Amino acid sequence: MLSVGLWGALSSAQAAEFVVQDIQVDGLQRLSAGTVFNYLPVQAGATISEKDYPEIIRTLFKTGFFTDVNLERNGNVLVVTVTERPAISEVRIQGNQDISTDDLKKALTQIGLAEGRVFDRSLLDKVEQELLQQYYSRGRYAVQIKSQVQPLERNRVAITIDISEGAVASIRQINIVGNKAFTEKELVGLLQSSTSGWFSFFTKDDQYAKQKLAADIETLRSFYLDRGYLKFNIESTPVSITPDKQDVYITINVTEGEPFTIENIQLAGDFGIVAETELRQLINIQPGETFSRAKITEATKKIGERLGQEGYAFANINTVPQINDESRKVDLTFVVDPGRRVYVRRINFQGNTKTQDEVLRREMRQAEGAWYSTKDLDRSKTRLQRLDYLESVNVETPAVPGTNDQVDVNYTVVERPSGSLMFGVGYGQDSGVLLNASVTQNNFLGTGNQLSVVLNNSTASDNYSIYFNNPYYTVDGVSLGFRLYYQSIDSEELNSANYVRNAAGFQVNLGFPLNEFDTLRLSPGYQHLWIDTTTSTPVEIIDYLEENGDTYDQITLDASWARDSRNRTIFPTEGSLNQVVGQFALPGSTAEFYKLTYRTSNYYPLARWLTWSLGGEVGYGDGYGGTDGLPFFENFYAGGLRSVRGYKANTLGPRYSNDEPSGGAFKTIASTQFILPMPFMDKSENVRVAAFFDVGNVFATPSDFEANELRYSAGLSGLWLSPLGPIVLSVAAPLNDQSGDETEVFQFSFGVPFN
Repeated sequence: MLSVGLWGALSSAQAAEFVVQDIQVDGLQRLSAGTVFNYLPVQAGATISEKDYPEIIRTLFKTGFFTDVNLERNGNVLVVTVTERPAISEVRIQGNQDISTDDLKKALTQIGLAEGRVFDRSLLDKVEQELLQQYYSRGRYAVQIKSQVQPLERNRVAITIDISEGAVASIRQINIVGNKAFTEKELVGLLQSSTSGWFSFFTKDDQYAKQKLAADIETLRSFYLDRGYLKFNIESTPVSITPDKQDVYITINVTEGEPFTIENIQLAGDFGIVAETELRQLINIQPGETFSRAKITEATKKIGERLGQEGYAFANINTVPQINDESRKVDLTFVVDPGRRVYVRRINFQGNTKTQDEVLRREMRQAEGAWYSTKDLDRSKTRLQRLDYLESVNVETPAVPGTNDQVDVNYTVVERPSGSLMFGVGYGQDSGVLLNASVTQNNFLGTGNQLSVVLNNSTASDNYSIYFNNPYYTVDGVSLGFRLYYQSIDSEELNSANYVRNAAGFQVNLGFPLNEFDTLRLSPGYQHLWIDTTTSTPVEIIDYLEENGDTYDQITLDASWARDSRNRTIFPTEGSLNQVVGQFALPGSTAEFYKLTYRTSNYYPLARWLTWSLGGEVGYGDGYGGTDGLPFFENFYAGGLRSVRGYKANTLGPRYSNDEPSGGAFKTIASTQFILPMPFMDKSENVRVAAFFDVGNVFATPSDFEANELRYSAGLSGLWLSPLGPIVLSVAAPLNDQSGDETEVFQFSFGVPFN
């Protein structure tokens, strides 16, 4: 009996095992049999039994391709029957406005829900949770998300996600708990997040966002660390939401600790070729001062920049503090690792499809084959930005592959349209209707040369001119150009006296760079000028012309010095421009006179979005030789868009006996502006809005100057460099206008050239 039982067991085992001669896959719709074979842990020729089935089934399930897998034996053929998961044919997102569809789809792709992928219903819960977190981080706690799955032919599905975003929760209250050294009002004032105020509709500062709160926490931390509170800590930031999910209450729990002071300051490491004493001078921290992370960061930056000027492109400066909790003192050690000194292999330019490489290369202060210099690189970038025919400039300094002491400098530029053929109509309150036709090339044939042919006709003036300038007539930057012109100005149309000033002439323009920032310009020329009068011309002008004549042949010389450190010529945000301009009618001219003008414009970045500018102009003129005083047709004027806004153009100052403005020989103007971000515009390279305060006037002579005769105004201005020409707007309130002053609250010009 024992032998019979053993023989039966062996026979049963042998019957369960079989050699797989072939594998058959049933139920496939989208997937190929080869895909299944790739994951199947069994191949033809293998010996298996039913006890191997569970492992085979688990392996196929792990692929995520199937909802059901069955195994059967048909002789020596293994039959695999599968039920495929459907494929995602389309993902539709509806109702989203705050977050773009592309951004939402990127988030869904990261968790496995995307077109072309296998659909797993369990993913829908993850999808909804992910989208909820996306909207919660933006303060939209009332968001509702619904998902729908629509079966399609060929085992596919379309997924529709309906989003009801709801309103952004408003910050109702911000509480800071644990502060002792500083008031809650002072600390809350540092934060981007705020309760509702007058300007919240525009600034959105009362809308809660997780990212904004995180930035506010870092702001608080920096505030305390800059004032010596090394042990400052934010314990928690609970955020409470009202049941209607409309209001948010924020509480920031802080532990201030005590302020620490600096005891010792040391430099350690390698300083390259830079003297230690020089680096120490860059550390604006003294023993006994309160610890300040901002000052440490500034010192670290300056040391890195100084090393960068000597070729240490990858210098690393770490600050190691040694803190004594008992004495509340800190020893600072600046550990300097300059790295290897590197030099520039090549300077490359990209994006200059019109401008020749050599035109850009001549602006370089960093030379190929020279030691890398952050100072020279920055200056080179600034010089490129100041070219009128370049819109933007970016620079990268990648290391040369296979080397440890070379970098390439890659400048990527975006060109502006450098040429224009324009026929147009404009209007300005000071110039009237303007008909213009011009051909202008600021980058003639990609050479950087300037060419302009202008024909302007307005109610106030006719202006015809040809201008050409080569800014690099010599390799060291001496410029050479010329100007031929004819001009006729009806002064009455410009709110001055009733006469017409006609002039024709030419100028030769020479520019001499004195150094990186200073330029001397000389423009000798000749001008033929004649005056036409009417029956309404003031008697003072008639008497002058009877005594001196109405035709003048002038040998002219314009000389100027300019120091320009602005970061760009169009809409600068930092730097300054200072000019001294002298206009001379030389001996031998019919009328001998001179005019001296000083102009200044200064720009100070107060924040990434805010710039303060301060500018002014002082002008004085007089006659010499046989000419008594400054001729009336060369007088200075004030008032209008380019002077003291809020007052009619050219109407300020002295007047003739018929009460028409006469201008004067002495002019003083000053203006300060806060250049503001443009509301509702993320990119506003061609738009500038400013709040301004103007002061100034014109006087017959410097001795006539009286401070109480100055005029003031304040308001808002806007400038748009439109495709049709500049549009200038101003809304100004005269602050101390007097009887007889001509005021204009709203002033504008369209298509009129501006300075």
